[in-house]
Amino acid sequence: MEKYKIVVCDHIHEEGLRMLQDDDQVDYVFAADIDKTALLDVIADADVTITRSSTDVDEKFIAAAKNLKAIVRAGVGVDNVDIEGCSKEGIIVMNVPTANTIAAVELTMTHMLSCMRMFPYSHDHLKNQRIWKRELWYGHELKGKKLGIIGFGNIGSRVGIRSKAFEMDVIAYDPYINASKATDLGVKYTEDFNDILSCDIITIHTPKNQETIDMIGAEEIAKMKDGVVLVNCARGGLYNEEALYDGLKSGKIRFAGIDVFKKEPATDNPLLDLDNIVVSPHLGANTFESQYNIGTQAAQQAIEAAKGIAYPHAMNLPIDESKIPAFVKPFLEMGQKLGFMATQINKAPVVSIRVSGQGDIAEYLDSLATFTTVGVLADMTDETINYVNADFVAENRGIKVESEAEPGSSVYKNLISVKLTTEKSVIRISATIFDDQKQHIVDINGFRLDIEPKGNLVLFRNTDVPGVIGHVGTILADENVNIADFRLGRNDSGEALAVIITDSAVKEDTLGKLRELDACLGVDYVRL
Repeated sequence: MEKYKIVVCDHIHEEGLRMLQDDDQVDYVFAADIDKTALLDVIADADVTITRSSTDVDEKFIAAAKNLKAIVRAGVGVDNVDIEGCSKEGIIVMNVPTANTIAAVELTMTHMLSCMRMFPYSHDHLKNQRIWKRELWYGHELKGKKLGIIGFGNIGSRVGIRSKAFEMDVIAYDPYINASKATDLGVKYTEDFNDILSCDIITIHTPKNQETIDMIGAEEIAKMKDGVVLVNCARGGLYNEEALYDGLKSGKIRFAGIDVFKKEPATDNPLLDLDNIVVSPHLGANTFESQYNIGTQAAQQAIEAAKGIAYPHAMNLPIDESKIPAFVKPFLEMGQKLGFMATQINKAPVVSIRVSGQGDIAEYLDSLATFTTVGVLADMTDETINYVNADFVAENRGIKVESEAEPGSSVYKNLISVKLTTEKSVIRISATIFDDQKQHIVDINGFRLDIEPKGNLVLFRNTDVPGVIGHVGTILADENVNIADFRLGRNDSGEALAVIITDSAVKEDTLGKLRELDACLGVDYVRL
């Protein structure tokens, strides 16, 4: 009977180890306590490895594991895994994304209560300083307070349910969900971020990406209520830490509960010097129950992957380049980028994704549709989106995914188009790859242009009248935004679309000034 070698590189729950040990088809090796250099010899003939944050899956690791089929990252984060390097070697990378959901939810509630009642400080006063002064510790009740939840996925929605039990007035902001997901739970839904900023307490539960890094900064804090309470048990960097510090120092923010930091370990973080903050050292997954879930789920995934049964929660899709023409992979990557771009332009619950192709690429539309769906869903949810589960996630969300071959064009040898339909509008983007091997967007909703999809892109749609380009340039210059590239396209309806690539990020206030121009018909902003 064939046996599969599974190497456990880091500590997981003993029940997960028992599952590996009890499977008579698994040759299980526990290597969590050996030197990481010696580990390279142990994994040389491994079929699957289980890792955590203590083991870096880097170039040396990948090169040493010559027989490796899959890696299971026992946890959510994969920052220490070279996913691209694994993909090049045909190694599937999986994580365990939902095992610690309840732990993260309950930690959020812990921080919320601790901020309102200052429990850690009153505990220290009595327990460590032996001081009994009840009059110092008047707190606030959750009942009747307005809670703003940013991101209403697996964790945010459960925080909402528990907060409703405390008789709080809960409001959710998440442009990528259908409003009914919140309202069905008795939670108010808003599309106006200012509604969140007016809440008594704000908690954030979004993925960490270009759109959400520093999502709460000085400008947002200035708009908040005096005495607001902020909680972050999601990911470090969603709140700008300098602005958070200033807000806490001034008293604008009455209290904050923070479990995650931009740089960890955070033992020298200035926030620790303040006396109106409750902190914990990234404990979102630190419960016995979640560790049990992580260990057993990681073991089950490793067993299934070793036997070739399934690859649940795969983060990548190894492409056997020997089985596809060399030109296909860049188009797949471009399709994912177009999907990611389209959902930034058309922010609303998605109804359908339609992918079409002209030329030889039309033979690979199924794969192209999968890659595009991953791009569309990537920043819409706190779920792990990958090439294995993308179609299932789309189906569960009621999103229709279609593909269609179109007649060839005399202009382009190969052309792909992504049409994203949401509850608000439709966006169609067409692109190709020329002999220069660069990606070229050639059409956006009927506006013909030629621009490379990269960096910070401002899409400015306007009536085609004189002087508009000058006004746009002046506003950006006044805001100290340098233009790296400026492309203009026109349609058949007397409208123009300028796509402006800038050297730096563009602030929302700057986009607002562009929208105030008389000729403006719409402004969108994309970060790739």
